[in-house]
Amino acid sequence: MAQQTLRQKLEILADAAKYDASCASSGTARKNSLGGKGVGSTEGMGICHAYAPDGRCISLLKILLTNHCIFDCHYCINRKSSNVARARFTPQEVVDLTLSFYRRNYIEGLFLSSGIVKSANHTMDQLVEVARILREEHDFRGYIHLKTIPEADAEIIHQAGLYADRVSINVELPTDSGLTRLAPDKNARQIEGAMGRTKARIIEAKDERKRFRNAPRFAPAGQSTQMIVGADDANDTAIIGRASTLYTAFGLRRVYYSAFSPIPDASAVLPLKRPPLLREHRLYQSDWLMRFYGFAPQEVAQAAEADGNLPLDIDPKLAWALKFREHFPVDVNRAPKEMLLRVPGLGTKAVARILAVRRHRRLRLDDVARLTASIAKVRPFVCTIDWRPTLLTDRADLRGLLTPKSEQLELF
Repeated sequence: MAQQTLRQKLEILADAAKYDASCASSGTARKNSLGGKGVGSTEGMGICHAYAPDGRCISLLKILLTNHCIFDCHYCINRKSSNVARARFTPQEVVDLTLSFYRRNYIEGLFLSSGIVKSANHTMDQLVEVARILREEHDFRGYIHLKTIPEADAEIIHQAGLYADRVSINVELPTDSGLTRLAPDKNARQIEGAMGRTKARIIEAKDERKRFRNAPRFAPAGQSTQMIVGADDANDTAIIGRASTLYTAFGLRRVYYSAFSPIPDASAVLPLKRPPLLREHRLYQSDWLMRFYGFAPQEVAQAAEADGNLPLDIDPKLAWALKFREHFPVDVNRAPKEMLLRVPGLGTKAVARILAVRRHRRLRLDDVARLTASIAKVRPFVCTIDWRPTLLTDRADLRGLLTPKSEQLELF
């Protein structure tokens, strides 16, 4: 068998990494190489397709160390029984690629994951070695996100957190039964145990930094996880509940959702087709409602249809408002922030602006219109000094009026 070139390895392992969605780089401590010291930065713009909450484009080299794997997870294209082209980088090759791409201004950081080869400890050692060489031998100050392996020893994962800005461990599936059926080599309690230890170490490191200026940082951008949507029979209500538990129990920065994608030579236990991509989008919207809009998980779940899934034709915030119309209309000149955040069509920035403006004068509907992209969505749920929706809020056909019209896109 001919030896693979570096480019051939990169083609295989960059493509294999596309199924991992948890590669945003928000929240890290800002570092730069001003003054001629060090290499890399966590600031600036790049060519990556990952975006921070503030809209910045984050350029990351996103690859696997290897797509060889001793596990046989049914949903994974890199499982040991899968008939795919295999490749494997050495730690030094990943380091050279990262530095080469950075110096060409292609990237500003590295997202590194891996299949499990030989053993969890061996693979985790290799991942940590990449980060160690970058940080210690090249003084690389760009962003590093390492996907850690829960089966590895706690001390190795601890080393990963000392070099990486963010670490993550995938819970893979929303339910324990789904994990047992589709990923028989993985254990839910083992995954949660590793996440719990990481949370404790992050808290400990922050406390040490308060008392000792030169105390080492530990995963300053926190930890995240990912769930696959649509590979098992878990509905959106179950997924929302699971995400809420993960945020509360492990202090996660993000829970990422990845719609299941059918793979070649798929196992018979998997669905024959992928779920709608819009379902993944609705779950992200529900995640935002819990994190930034003050919705409790059970309230978001109330927006779901009878089958436990969020509606696809309207966003979950609008679905909740339509189900609980007794809370509306809201007076934008008097209502507290908590109620304004529940008005469909009003985002956090719009609400902040309303609160600031109404300290000086009373708002009209035109004032609200300037703060939102769709005043039509807002009108049935608000009152201003010149507008009251009267019977509009209670119209039986209101959902149909507010549902976005489907449009056929044009190629030219």
